[in-house]
Amino acid sequence: MIELVATPIGNLEDLSPRARAAFEKADVVAAEDTRRTGRLLQAAGLKRRMVAYHEHNERQMAATLVEWAAQGQRIAVATDGGTPGVSDPGFTLVRAAARAGVEITMVPGPVAFVMAAVLSGLPVHGITFRGFPPKKSGQRQRFLEVDIASPHTLVLYESPYRIGKLVDACLEVYGDRPAALARELTKLHEEVVRGRLSEVKAFLDGRGTQPTGECCLVIAGAEVPADWFEAE
Repeated sequence: MIELVATPIGNLEDLSPRARAAFEKADVVAAEDTRRTGRLLQAAGLKRRMVAYHEHNERQMAATLVEWAAQGQRIAVATDGGTPGVSDPGFTLVRAAARAGVEITMVPGPVAFVMAAVLSGLPVHGITFRGFPPKKSGQRQRFLEVDIASPHTLVLYESPYRIGKLVDACLEVYGDRPAALARELTKLHEEVVRGRLSEVKAFLDGRGTQPTGECCLVIAGAEVPADWFEAE
């Protein structure tokens, strides 16, 4: 059996009893970063055999993990934080397991984009999650333009090093829509900034220093009024 195990995105207390049990029962833990997952297991009082499973060896390791599971081993899969397969390795493994007829399941838990969307204060009855946009400006603009007319709230991930450029690009493509920037979710310095995209830009420009932690940018859909946060 293969279990995709959702792990804390910052606060170790978010490790669920089911997640801990999955690691405890595993013969092998496949981790995006063995050092980071190793620290998590250590905090949980566990020590397990670990192998690396990341974007650079995902296809090769997926075949290996499926083979091990077919031989009767129990495999737990973890990424750096959050839910495997959501902007992290996992999709290839699910597909390979399904093709091979190997049992694969998931221990649900933390995922940053859901928390960011809920805390944004924007409508969540329809959400379009786009993950990380391309790094190059032209590709990023084309990526964003796909959702110009979408009525759904958009959620994107971005590194703190490029979040300013992403906000600038969104302003250019979508105009000054209501938006929210969420960072350091579940951690001590959790922060959610709400307003229009221009206000998010002003917040970032006014910091003086680069923000830390992975960022979630939440943007209103095309049909949400511009005064969303001001109107009663």
